[in-house]
Amino acid sequence: MTTTARPEATTMTTTPAAVTAPAATAGATPVVEARDLRMSYGSTHVLRGVDLEIRRGEIFALLGPNGAGKTTTVEILEGFRQRSAGEVRVLGTDPARADDAWRGRIGLVLQSWRDHRRWQVAELLTHFATYYPDPRDPAELLDLVGLTHQARQRVDRLSGGQRRRVDVALGIIGRPELLFLDEPTTGFDPEARRDFHDLIERLARTEGVTILLTTHDLAEAERLADRIAMLVDGRIRACGTPAELARRAAAQAEVRWTAPDGRPRHERTADPSGLVWELHRETAGPIADLEVRRPTLEDTYLHMVHRQGTDTDGTDGTDDAHRTGLAAGGDTGEAAA
Repeated sequence: MTTTARPEATTMTTTPAAVTAPAATAGATPVVEARDLRMSYGSTHVLRGVDLEIRRGEIFALLGPNGAGKTTTVEILEGFRQRSAGEVRVLGTDPARADDAWRGRIGLVLQSWRDHRRWQVAELLTHFATYYPDPRDPAELLDLVGLTHQARQRVDRLSGGQRRRVDVALGIIGRPELLFLDEPTTGFDPEARRDFHDLIERLARTEGVTILLTTHDLAEAERLADRIAMLVDGRIRACGTPAELARRAAAQAEVRWTAPDGRPRHERTADPSGLVWELHRETAGPIADLEVRRPTLEDTYLHMVHRQGTDTDGTDGTDDAHRTGLAAGGDTGEAAA
């Protein structure tokens, strides 16, 4: 973008990373790098040593409750807020010293643009295209986001899902290498949400755009992201693929079944397969109403959020472990940030 003040939006949000990137992006040049990122307002510490590494072509999601530091992190990465301490590189440049050419390489999709409701869709895209040296063709962009038939409609007469597609079009019209998505599907119905997810995946998989997604929606993060970071109280508590994070939950698997005497039974165990095998051996036949519930991404997230406030002095040892893992390119499992 060519502005120096972050556009108005109803909400905004953040970023992180720490484990080895998936095979599709492993070994690629990092698009976002941050080391020991800190932000304080007086005696209030918002970010407490965040380490990030996001690689080219990756969809990276940041989860966290309100007040976790997501908005502050993203604004620093976008170049709209000065940090208190730490090192940051986005597309090889310190955002605090970025110029207009650098801003033209990033795209922003905020929750709601306020100033464009009376524009016709095609007219708005044509206007925004003048801000960039090599913009996408507005007609082709309308086709990409599925708004060709709405080209002459005013933005304020579109559905919520269609307006969100306009937001995406504005965010990618300059052919960004890095796209920031802030709570992208808030208020969407299921069909609009599915279509939007397909669009985002197409941008990453076929256009090679690196995407930083901030969301409160666990299902959305699990559906879209190559990796997810959980930011709680200014610290990255965990980072990994959705499957890795689900396995990392402190909760044990729960096994439910109906005993031969007809009574419902349940047991929590770290080895559900072993328990099921033992039950099968004991009953010498089928196990009635057998159900195994393994830890989910939600379990890990809730566990991390519930830990908030237990690490009050920042000396729980996870900072050093996290940075060591980053330097080695490994998965530390958990880190203070």
